Amino acid sequence: MIIVAGEASGDDRAAELIAELKKGGPHFTFSGLGGQKMAQQGVKIYFDLATIAVVGFVEVIKHLKTIKKAFRLILEKIDEQKPAAVILVDYPGFNLRLAKELKKRNVKVIYYVSPQVWAWNAKRIELIKNVVDKMIVFFKFEETLYTRHGYSVDFVGHPLIDRVKVNTEKNTFLKEIGLSDVYRTIGLLPGSREKEVQKIFPIMLAAAQLLYQRNPELQFLAFRAPTIDQDIFDQYIKKFSLPIKIVSEKTYDGINACDFCLVASGTATLETAILMKPMIVVYKTSLLTWALAKALIKIPNIGLVNIVAGKKIVPECVQLDATPQAIAYQAIGLLSSEEKMEEIRHTLGEVKNALGTPGASARAAEKILAFIA
Repeated sequence: MIIVAGEASGDDRAAELIAELKKGGPHFTFSGLGGQKMAQQGVKIYFDLATIAVVGFVEVIKHLKTIKKAFRLILEKIDEQKPAAVILVDYPGFNLRLAKELKKRNVKVIYYVSPQVWAWNAKRIELIKNVVDKMIVFFKFEETLYTRHGYSVDFVGHPLIDRVKVNTEKNTFLKEIGLSDVYRTIGLLPGSREKEVQKIFPIMLAAAQLLYQRNPELQFLAFRAPTIDQDIFDQYIKKFSLPIKIVSEKTYDGINACDFCLVASGTATLETAILMKPMIVVYKTSLLTWALAKALIKIPNIGLVNIVAGKKIVPECVQLDATPQAIAYQAIGLLSSEEKMEEIRHTLGEVKNALGTPGASARAAEKILAFIA
């Protein structure tokens, strides 16, 4: 079986799925495009797409030559191996083009983690209906949308419900890393792509500095994804005078130890929501990419936590509004009101429930194995 995943989150989801597929189909072998997590599951990796993880139209152009090389490579491998099925995980710019080619070859295509057709370019649903044999979705509203367009999909819930677990109690964790268990703790989650971190992390740190100047009884945790070098974090943090610790492991224990978080838009907003932590969603990209996205995006909010809720339950500081002053202003307004903080925690509980019950990866594997059979 061949699996194609791009970026760190796709690598994670694919690895979880493969672990379950191996239980139900031990005779299968796995290869494809992916990252370290897939490799740890015994997948033969032809090319690590996570090494060129980019976001935005302009940024993709800079890596176009490498992306085309990976595209040709995986097609060659598919032609050689003639797999029982190809599983495409997220990464729609690459994977939907690949699905078109696979349709010509009469290869079964399973799509895991739907493209965000609900956010922009719903016309892609017609393409998906023509080139994808089975679509597996994480969100109930995705199932509703596809059904409305006459396409049957399988809703399995979100694998994060199984993944997001706390092993160390809040006060114990803070003491272990040398922080106070009395002061309020603010988490900074700037993303898993290097370009993303370069845009967002300095803004988050500057906002943290403003908050700390106002209240010296604050402390901070900066969460570093494994795709980001430690040196990148160090070079930004040293420009500020903050009581801050970098968390590279035990991420969920760390988020759980926070009272409040600044989170880059993406999967991390759901991880933070599952742990019931009030947050501000922060995002910034190049001006040209933002202008193009603004013209295409058809929904009022970009934070997944707000999209799942169906309304804005946490503030979003995006692009021109993603300034240290605006972020600090929003944070102060929430941190100074326990009533507002509790209201957000309550609504985050509803978001968590909307993500489904435990066992999403196992349910997805079951659907895939039955489809192949």
